[in-house]
Amino acid sequence: MKKANRSRRAVQDFLGGDYLSKERVTGNIFYILYVALLAMIYIGNTYYTERKYRDIERTKNELKELHYQYINTKSTLMFQGRQSEILKRAQTYGLHETPLPPFKILYSGEELKRILK
Repeated sequence: MKKANRSRRAVQDFLGGDYLSKERVTGNIFYILYVALLAMIYIGNTYYTERKYRDIERTKNELKELHYQYINTKSTLMFQGRQSEILKRAQTYGLHETPLPPFKILYSGEELKRILK
């Protein structure tokens, strides 16, 4: 009976605010405020870390999507750069492939001087 009565009294003191006026609590108020400040910093740090993690994951997904787009664009460009595809597009403009193979034009420095004069 005494133990139940003592527990009930402790709960009433705590909820009534009498607990905060005791000398044991008032003497350690700065320590309690320090611990409360650390708890708020810890909670804030947790929220900050979770936000950064979400940003990193979003950036990873965006990078993956851009990589797929790069591969797709590169393969399209390689396909369009094939000689047969270039020939098809050139024929729409009325251009034709020459039957002669490419050749090198050789000239000397004296010929260039003579031509430029």
